[in-house]
Amino acid sequence: DVSAERGMVLFKVNRQLLVQDEKFGLNSELFDTLKRGTTLVEYSSPNIAKKFHAGHLRSTVIGNFIANLKQSLGNNVIRMNYLGDWGMQFGLLGAGFGQFGCQEKLKKNPLQHLFEVYVQVNKEAEHDDGLKQAARDFFRQLEQHESQAVSLWQQFREITVTEYQHVYKRLGVHFDIYSGESFHQDQAQEVVQQLQSRGLLKTSEKGTGVVDLSPDRDMSSVSTVLRSDGTTLYITRSVRTDKSQMNHFHQLFQILLAMGHSWADRCQHVPFGLVQGMKTRTGEVVFLEDVLDEARARMLHNMSQSKTTKEMDNPEDTAEKVGISALIVQDFKGPLQSDYKFDWDRMLQAQGDTGVFLQYTHARLCSYDEVLYQSAQDLQPKHLVNFLLKLW
Repeated sequence: DVSAERGMVLFKVNRQLLVQDEKFGLNSELFDTLKRGTTLVEYSSPNIAKKFHAGHLRSTVIGNFIANLKQSLGNNVIRMNYLGDWGMQFGLLGAGFGQFGCQEKLKKNPLQHLFEVYVQVNKEAEHDDGLKQAARDFFRQLEQHESQAVSLWQQFREITVTEYQHVYKRLGVHFDIYSGESFHQDQAQEVVQQLQSRGLLKTSEKGTGVVDLSPDRDMSSVSTVLRSDGTTLYITRSVRTDKSQMNHFHQLFQILLAMGHSWADRCQHVPFGLVQGMKTRTGEVVFLEDVLDEARARMLHNMSQSKTTKEMDNPEDTAEKVGISALIVQDFKGPLQSDYKFDWDRMLQAQGDTGVFLQYTHARLCSYDEVLYQSAQDLQPKHLVNFLLKLW
């Protein structure tokens, strides 16, 4: 209802619509053209037997955003974590654990101990051919399902998933399926046979198994899928991560199409840039938990210094939630393909385009009733007016 005379727009709010419809804002006709169906989103994909690396943060939060977005728009979403739980690194770790590992230390601080063993075995293997051979032997035993090797590998995998779930809970992330390269190792052999039967698998001069992806089939562009000893490679079991792997995914989708899988056209790789300069007070960041802990600690400090912070039962929990949302919002502000510079001070500012400001705005919106109650007490409109002005 427009009154031109007074330059006013009058409207009525359908309160019942607001109260009853949880999907308010999501039932727009604008979305009618969007395809809906089952969407598989694969994200995070850290490596087993290593602490959660800070480098996996972007894959985790971007994938979670895409899964939430697709779900809110009416898709049936399957959230998958495709773990790096196979490959020659387990040959090294298995051989290394036999020499440097300790079950007691493994129970006490599992991922830290596995990390230490992995670092030590890599260092030793540089000049110890016997250890290199032991690593190759252990991986071959794994691929041949020898019980002792499989049992140790399973222990590493279970320990790691349990530890990772603590980090995921802090990030508000969950998965429907924990899969991994190991799950597809048998299918990897089937893939090799399919490639052979379609005449797509060639042998290179080095003896490795390759798929010829060149338009003229002249081996000018190939993708290696087998080592010369017949063991499978990453791409044979693969799916994963940042923009440096764009070529990897291009090759993967090409191979799938060449094998007659038309659904490969509906696969989409979401590339993203790197996070630069992520440091904590103790120096360069390796593990994500250190970043989350520091975000909480810095936010708690900021809250204690602020005159407007209300007293609360659990300030640590609030600092955790606001700090982590600040971390995620900083990650999401620019184009995903761009690298971005990590900046603690900017990230945790209470004003400006930050996650902290978003959280404060949300908190103020949720405390609308308090403002009206205040005005009802002293009949002053200033409480409501100032509240509304602060929202923008």
